[in-house]
Amino acid sequence: MPESKTVAEFEQPRLRRPESVLVVVYTLAGDVLLLRRRQPVFWQSVTGSLEHGELASAAAARELAEETGISGCELIDCAHSYRFEIKPAWQHKYPAGERYNTEHAFLCPLPERVAITLSVSEHSEYCWKPFDQALDQLWSWSNRSALEQFVAPRLGS
Repeated sequence: MPESKTVAEFEQPRLRRPESVLVVVYTLAGDVLLLRRRQPVFWQSVTGSLEHGELASAAAARELAEETGISGCELIDCAHSYRFEIKPAWQHKYPAGERYNTEHAFLCPLPERVAITLSVSEHSEYCWKPFDQALDQLWSWSNRSALEQFVAPRLGS
C-alpha cells in the first residue's frame, strides 16, 4: 500500500527544477521584444522554469504564451544552454544543494511586431526595441549573449 502524504506535504510549495528556458522574440526588421519584470525590476526576454517532466521545447511554447499571449510561433531551438549560479535570494525555491540553473535558448522570429498580452503578475510593461538598444537594456548576461550569438547572425548584424 502506498504511503499517504501528510497535510504539510501538500501545503509545501513545489520546488523549482533547476532548468529553465529563454525565448528571444524579435522581428525580421530587427526589433526585439523586452518585458519589464515586476520583482526584482529589470528588462528581459521571455523566461521561465521547466515544470517537472516537461521538455524544454514545451516549456518555451508555454512560457511564450503565458507571458506574451503569442502562440503558434515557429520556435527555433538554438541547441545551446547557459549555466549560471542561482542567486542566494532565490535558492529557497530550489531543492537543497542545487547551486546552478541550466537555461535553454530558443528564438521566436516574427515577420513584424505583434500586440502583446502581458502576464501582469510577472511583468509591468513591454516594449519593442531596435537590436542595439535591446542589447544595452537587458539585465541578464545570458539574454545578451543569446542576442549576440543567435539573433545578430540572422539579422546580418
